[in-house]
Order: sequence, then C-alpha cells, then structure tokens
Amino acid sequence: MGCWLGFGLAMAEARALLEVRNLHKRYGAVVATRDLNLTVRSGEFHALIGPNGAGKTTALAQLAGELRPDSGHIHFNGRDITRVAIQRRVHLGIARSYQITSVFPHFTAEDNVALAIQAAQGHSFRLWRSARRDDRLRQPARELLSRLGLYEQRNEPAAYLAHGEQRQLEVAMALASRPWLLLLDEPTAGLGAGGTRRMAKLLEGVKAEVTVLMVEHDMDAVFALADRISVLVYGECVATGTPDQIRANAQVRRAYLGDQMP
Repeated sequence: MGCWLGFGLAMAEARALLEVRNLHKRYGAVVATRDLNLTVRSGEFHALIGPNGAGKTTALAQLAGELRPDSGHIHFNGRDITRVAIQRRVHLGIARSYQITSVFPHFTAEDNVALAIQAAQGHSFRLWRSARRDDRLRQPARELLSRLGLYEQRNEPAAYLAHGEQRQLEVAMALASRPWLLLLDEPTAGLGAGGTRRMAKLLEGVKAEVTVLMVEHDMDAVFALADRISVLVYGECVATGTPDQIRANAQVRRAYLGDQMP
C-alpha cells in the first residue's frame, strides 16, 4: 500500500511514479487511446485535458485496471502492472474517483469512508456489522472527513448530502486506501462556481500529500492546480508541459483550448 505523506521532492528531481508507453485501445472502428505515452512524476499534480471523446476517461480506466489495453505497457512504481487486476492495483497504491458520483446513498458519510477503509484492508463487506463498532475504522474515517470538510456531516446519509458534498465524500473514500497515486475523473462535474472553488481548495490540500492525475474540463481549476498538463486529442497525447508552456503552445490552442484559456 502507498505512503500517505512525504512527497516533497522538487519536480525537476522527482522520479517517474507512473509511466505509460504506447497504450492502445480500440472499440471497433473507434480508437479510444492511440499509442498513448504519459509520465506522471512522484509528488506532482498532473492534469489530463482534451475535447469530448479524446479518450481521457478510457485512459483512466486502463490505468485503474478496469479496462485492459489492446497493446502497450503501464509501469507503476517501477513495476509493470499492465495485466494486474484492479484490486491488486489498489493494494499497490492506486485509487480512483469517478465522473459520476459513486457512494452508498443509504449509509452515512462516516459509514461510506469506513467501508472504503475496510475494503482497502482486504476485508469482506460481510463483516460490516462489527466494523460499525470498530474504532480502527471509525477514527481514520472521521479524520478523512475532517480533512475533506465533511466532519459536521459525518452522521448524515450520503443521499442527503448536497451534490458537492457527495463529490467531497467520494474523494475521501478514494483516499481511504492511502494511495501513492490518486486518479480523479472530473471532480468538479456538476458543481456550480462556488462548489468548484471549494473543491479546488480541497484538492490544493490533497496535492501536498499524494500524487494526482486528474481529468478535468474546468480550465480555471486545471491551471490553478496542475504542476504539469497533458493534452489528449483523438486518444493521443499531443503536448505535455507546465501551465505556462501549455498556454503558449499554438498546437494546443488550435486543437482544444481556444477561448477556454484562463
């Protein structure tokens, strides 16, 4: 399992935590990822952007182990995980949140995070009755909820939380496994301007503790949070660089950013 703290390396000195080489995924005539190459350095907040249909979510699904690529390789922490199952990737230190909120609506916020902690430890959900009384799960769940701004809502059923609060809860659940790498799929999806600002502030704190690869359409959030940005067009990475380098890249402007540039 991954380490929670200690990613203080300067970007120039940071090692590659995730290396993707020539990743290819096709659905019939549609190429979702086209010989994708991507490097995420340890300790960085890396954003993956691109137009609709560029293959961003498909790329995340392959990194998480939900989809198997047709060809190519994924190396994580120096190990080839291309054929490693999703649950094993969780134990190796990869966690993911989803574009569509995925929580247990009838359980409380604290229950949701405690369940995520229990699952990360490899225990069966059939043990949940005793887990509800297990302070080894409850205390870290409360700490995560506090860190994500949800401590006051800890006893509320997830279904009663506002949409933005459910998004925060999902990030807390993803962090429950204490990952090395957190994959975020549009964490601001469905949020208004205020909710997006709150989520960006929370992620600013998260980025100090864990390496992040985020797919996101909100360019204000991307350019505020990212150390580096990669741009996908038709499943292929056409550019990677710092926010300033991406702003100045004429090819990226033509292919995607245009008037969206913050």
